[in-house]
Amino acid sequence: MYRQGVPPPVKKKKKRPWHQRFTREPPPASPPGTLLLESTTKPRMFVIDYSPEVVVEKEIHDLDEAIEFLTDDRPSITWVDIRGIGHRETFERIGRIFKIHALALEDIVNVPQRPKADAYPDHHLVIARMAQSNGNGGICTEQIAILFGPGFVLTVQEESDRDVMEGVRERIRRGGGSIRTRGSDYLAYAVLDAVVDGFFPLLERLGERLEDLELEVPRSRRPMSRQIHDLKRDLLTLRRAIWPQRDLVNNLLRDESPLITKETRIFLRDTYDHSVQVMDMVETFRELSSGLMDLYLSTVSNRMNEIMKVLTIISTIFLPITAIAGIYGMNFRHESSPFNMPELDWYYGYPYSLMLMLGSVVGLLIYYRRKGWLGRDDLDEE
Repeated sequence: MYRQGVPPPVKKKKKRPWHQRFTREPPPASPPGTLLLESTTKPRMFVIDYSPEVVVEKEIHDLDEAIEFLTDDRPSITWVDIRGIGHRETFERIGRIFKIHALALEDIVNVPQRPKADAYPDHHLVIARMAQSNGNGGICTEQIAILFGPGFVLTVQEESDRDVMEGVRERIRRGGGSIRTRGSDYLAYAVLDAVVDGFFPLLERLGERLEDLELEVPRSRRPMSRQIHDLKRDLLTLRRAIWPQRDLVNNLLRDESPLITKETRIFLRDTYDHSVQVMDMVETFRELSSGLMDLYLSTVSNRMNEIMKVLTIISTIFLPITAIAGIYGMNFRHESSPFNMPELDWYYGYPYSLMLMLGSVVGLLIYYRRKGWLGRDDLDEE
């Protein structure tokens, strides 16, 4: 019981350990196959079942609806797409339906995992990173798991909002190319190839940002270190995603798994070339962004030097004026000695001191001008 008018104390939400907040890894000494799932929201689930003649596409609300496509007698490929991670019952059911190894299911669910490829007796698991724009001009990456075996492909996306695989779905709907006449390994290749190719539009936008900054930095008078830092951070995000992904595709090429045909390995070479090209572009942009930061710091330093030069010139101009005013401000009278400032009683003493001050200023300005310390010659060179 609580007193009237006094709200009950608010219970603080218990924080997860830091290793779970950042890596979603099970606690130390956990048994293999431990799943870290806390959400009660079911993921969105889609099925595309296709053969050379027929395509069936539908959203399902229960995994049992996919069993009829996986167990039918038609020679078709069934693609089950799971969008979202977090519902324990759903993923435990996925593990039983597809007979997924406990370690493979753990890698699918506990994100983020380093991109890799693992071969199991009945299926092959590929963990990749999918890069997309977050809508605010930045870049975010999410994990996508591709599990394929005889007659099926299972993809599990970390987020449910968007992906880069709509082109693959459209090819299946239209029947373009040879995707509907090939096996599940070719579909897995097509999904992985779409993930790698999804880096190119992002790199194109980053290249445009880099070009704009290269033109703006030498002329801009506002701070730009934040923009350059954001660009370098986005490039680092892409590098961390594509670097192990290149090794992943290389391992798929060298692996002798019976689930990957020789024809599909030929197409994987093209995906490997794309990943190497993305890596080269990322490294080039990173070097350019580092040089851009050096240029910005150099520009800021040069502007500071210009400011200090102007202030120094102003100070030196006032030095002789101050000296003259200080000398004539001394209280010496020439009655005691003819050398004690006879100009104090001179009729033109005051105009003489002013002209002397003005002459010293003009003389210094002419001297600075001839030395090249004044003027806009340095700005005209830009």
